[in-house]
Amino acid sequence: MLQLPLVSIICHCYNHASFVEECLDSVLNQSYKNIELIIVDDNSSDNSVAVIESLIKKNPKIQFIKNSKNLGITKSFNKTVELTKGEFLIDLATDDVLLPNCIEEQISVFNQNPNATLVFGNAELIDEKGTTTGFHFPVDKTLNVTDKNLVNTNYQSILKGGNCMCSVSSMFKKETFINLGKYDENLVYEDLDFWLRLAKKHKIVFTDKILVQKRELSNSLTRQFFKKSDFSKKINKSNYRILLKAFEANTNRAEFKALLKRIHNLIIRNLKLKNFYLVFLLLILKVKTEFKILFTS
Repeated sequence: MLQLPLVSIICHCYNHASFVEECLDSVLNQSYKNIELIIVDDNSSDNSVAVIESLIKKNPKIQFIKNSKNLGITKSFNKTVELTKGEFLIDLATDDVLLPNCIEEQISVFNQNPNATLVFGNAELIDEKGTTTGFHFPVDKTLNVTDKNLVNTNYQSILKGGNCMCSVSSMFKKETFINLGKYDENLVYEDLDFWLRLAKKHKIVFTDKILVQKRELSNSLTRQFFKKSDFSKKINKSNYRILLKAFEANTNRAEFKALLKRIHNLIIRNLKLKNFYLVFLLLILKVKTEFKILFTS
């Protein structure tokens, strides 16, 4: 009998007491059974720990880590991944939900694409009450994505920007994650930088299936991108750092053109937020990128 690979799911919890049970149940009830589940509570101030400890009494195989201070997603995940035994990893926030066949579908795609290092699909968007509000990638009446270019997801398409990633629906190889140096802990969010570094050298595969439910809360990270706040400034500072890293990694004109498009979008966003110093830095990067486009083949 073919041995099914072990999949490690790391669930990051921070003040998700209202949602954590549904999230963990969605992992435990997967059609794919060869999994290990590790929950990290990142020093929640609500009763998340009590809810998790109650669930663990019923499921003692679940591993539970309680951070004594808030480390954030990148540091918590990097620290916890050292404890995992799986060949594949899923990074799951405890306000999101895996649909029943999520892991089975992801492993099936990996089996069909042995050279792939990351597989992702679509996500159904839900609100705090679990009501569907839309989909991460727009779909037609048959629930297939309308953007067929997603099957060609690569370094350039990610660097260019737009609606091209769905991290919550992704699974990736642990070996690749480790070899790439894991998440960059100097950033306030992890996915764009990691996907760019991975896609530069490795294959990403999109499957046109709805794999997860992504909960959109009023204080969620994605909603902070466009708000005028101190945290928004930190996010955009991380964006700038990611683009600097991409500038150093780029090797051809097409890649620099893709970078230039994202720089333009970030300049517009920060002008609206009146982050003028960051706009100044981005304008310098813009000039340097345009120079590279002129003199790189």
